[in-house]
Amino acid sequence: MHYKQLAINDAGLKFSGDNMTFQGYASVFGGVDSYNDTIVKGAYADTLKSRQRPIRMRWNHFGPVIGKFNEIFEDSKGLMVAGELTPGHSVAADVYASMKHGAVDGLSIGYYVKDYSMRGNIRELKKIELIEISVVEEPADLGAKVTGVKADDDLIDQILTLKDAEALLREAGGFSKAAATAFVSRIKNLRDASDDSMKLLKQKLSQINLERQ
Repeated sequence: MHYKQLAINDAGLKFSGDNMTFQGYASVFGGVDSYNDTIVKGAYADTLKSRQRPIRMRWNHFGPVIGKFNEIFEDSKGLMVAGELTPGHSVAADVYASMKHGAVDGLSIGYYVKDYSMRGNIRELKKIELIEISVVEEPADLGAKVTGVKADDDLIDQILTLKDAEALLREAGGFSKAAATAFVSRIKNLRDASDDSMKLLKQKLSQINLERQ
């Protein structure tokens, strides 16, 4: 899974009173990142209208769900979101305080590319499957930028086929097909294993991401 980060200043986030709500852009159109990718208007149309589960609001991709999105839609600039952090949730309260203080720097979308075209050496992302949107503490680099690949708890839960899991692992960690298949088998066994085993799995996936950055 790819993700693109957008700095809070670029996202144009606005906060509404003290009820832990905010609005702004999780993604903007037209910017070319360091991988020569750009998102075109309409890329989110299908994923927003045809969903089997909501788009989660997470903390740092691996962290807990910290709230919900009341609105997600495309406009001429990008992907506009209106979100509400969960009252009484300790992590959500800390995240909100950090966002208002400016200590936390941005939003990040987790997604799969479903369709694209090439314009010279620039890959235009025409259709995106949006998985989740996270508040993230890592700084963005010149607006929206692909900074790595992450797999989170929800993504592990969404691994329904061997093909999907192999694609994730081969892209995220440079696994061979055989190694990816073996690791998928371990994931399936660990889904019902102890909390300690799941922590080890998450640490492994996190390590893969850090090595990619």
